[in-house]
Amino acid sequence: MGRVRTKTVKRAARHIVEKYYGKLGLDFQYNKKVAEEVALIPSKRMRNKVAGFITHLMRRIQKGPVRGISLKLQEEERERRMDFIPEKSELDVPVIQVDQDTADMLNFLKLNLPNIKVISANPHDHRDRH
Repeated sequence: MGRVRTKTVKRAARHIVEKYYGKLGLDFQYNKKVAEEVALIPSKRMRNKVAGFITHLMRRIQKGPVRGISLKLQEEERERRMDFIPEKSELDVPVIQVDQDTADMLNFLKLNLPNIKVISANPHDHRDRH
């Protein structure tokens, strides 16, 4: 079972993440050294707890917005993710194979996609999942 983090550890970690976001990373050992430089933490054990929660917060910030952390940091992170352009688009395929029902639906919606190929649905293609 895990341990419960105290309010002191959480508050200190959030404060360090807000002020020194650019210096921090996803590595516990590196975050531990940064926390030691920028904060007056009374004991080694407390420093390690704060560094562990900093690492936890940094991982959460990468995934999405985190409650209790400055919105400016999260906006920057979100914009960085939104500006990412993949080298090869998943939508650029030479031919899209669809069955007749899907083709009828696309025609009904008046979507004229150039690379659609209608294939006949074979009732024997379905595999039983038993």
